[in-house]
Amino acid sequence: MGMLHQLNQWSITHHPRWLVILRVALGVSLFVKGISFIANSVELQTLLQQSNLPSSEWVSDSIAWIHLLGGAFIIIGFFTRLSIAVQIPILLVAVLFVNARQGMLGSSEFLFSLLILVLLILFFVEGGGPLSMDDYFKKTRDQ
Repeated sequence: MGMLHQLNQWSITHHPRWLVILRVALGVSLFVKGISFIANSVELQTLLQQSNLPSSEWVSDSIAWIHLLGGAFIIIGFFTRLSIAVQIPILLVAVLFVNARQGMLGSSEFLFSLLILVLLILFFVEGGGPLSMDDYFKKTRDQ
């Protein structure tokens, strides 16, 4: 039995339903952040330049659309782990390089990014849960 299959079995048996609310809130947060990055792409490019990271227009647009689409997928629980796996590197960079330079303790943006990163890791382990498109398609396939 593969590790991913074991992880999936564990998450099915240990997934409280209240985590669905947390998953939806995580998805909404990422979706709204994606909209914010699309609306303020110049600010995102400036932030990337100040952090000595690649700051091409392509990178900032990619980050915005990944947050937007990934957030929508996380809300409905569609390809949840894949959507989260794409989000985690972006949030790691945000926490370690971008927000850390602005001050760890005084910045609410740093704390928000750290919270989102922790939730992403939690749902990478937990999966979409019983109220998700992933679960619906799995049950439909098994019938």
